[in-house]
Amino acid sequence: MIVWGILAVVYAAAVVVIAVVKPEKIWNMKKIELFKKVLGDRGTEIFFYIWALIFLVLGIWLITR
Repeated sequence: MIVWGILAVVYAAAVVVIAVVKPEKIWNMKKIELFKKVLGDRGTEIFFYIWALIFLVLGIWLITR
């Protein structure tokens, strides 16, 4: 379980980096374009932060279990 927890924390960090840096190749993917169309640019960023928070909590829970 510790390995899954570490992977979840690393994934959460990667999602935050993507939301902050907005790499061109990733930020212009069709799925993210759809999110931006529905939620707007700021809404998509907030969605990414919430998604990262969920995985961070999950990772910490798995590590401490």
